[in-house]
Amino acid sequence: MKVVVFGAGGRAGRRVVTEAQARGHQVTAVVRDPAKYPHLSATGVTVVAGDVTDPASVAAAADGHDAAVSTVADLEVPADAFYVSATNALLAGLPRAGVGRLLVIGISVTLETEPGVRVLDGPDFPPEYLPFCLGHAAGLETLRAATTTLDWLVISPAGDFDHDGTRAGRYTLAGAPVLTIDEAASNRITYDDFAIAVLDEIDTPTHHRTQLAVAT
Repeated sequence: MKVVVFGAGGRAGRRVVTEAQARGHQVTAVVRDPAKYPHLSATGVTVVAGDVTDPASVAAAADGHDAAVSTVADLEVPADAFYVSATNALLAGLPRAGVGRLLVIGISVTLETEPGVRVLDGPDFPPEYLPFCLGHAAGLETLRAATTTLDWLVISPAGDFDHDGTRAGRYTLAGAPVLTIDEAASNRITYDDFAIAVLDEIDTPTHHRTQLAVAT
């Protein structure tokens, strides 16, 4: 298939690109400044400049692709404004480009530890992290409220990423029906193993219009 990855220069994005290539997919990496990522083009990936908050830019980058992955961030603007704008642009631009499947890389704290209670709603949640986390949550709610033909999935690590770990070649799914406190607090998955889960959902779509937690 042809897979377009928005935010391909980040740690999760790079691993998704690598895993997609390893499975024989054609990959387009969308970044703000391609000159900063020469290593991507050196591996045979098509690297293009794009703005994930602009529907026309999204449509142009995604034209002709089968699936899209969004693993984006912009720490220079308020998180709620960025993630809502990005989500709306993806919702508008991807169907225009003929893309039917979208996977959004989320964060664990928007997962629920009991029905209706997210990790970020806990009384001890650090307030300095709330704006960024609530921005992610606003993007998720925008997806949930959308009337769209796009088959979307938000896929998140159950706890956090293991930044230094090596590929194990496996993963499990957590959060059925809700995430346990232990899963949220202690689970760490490597970027490489997380990318396996992302590509499995591209190759064989199993979860639809929901939020999925990936654990070790």
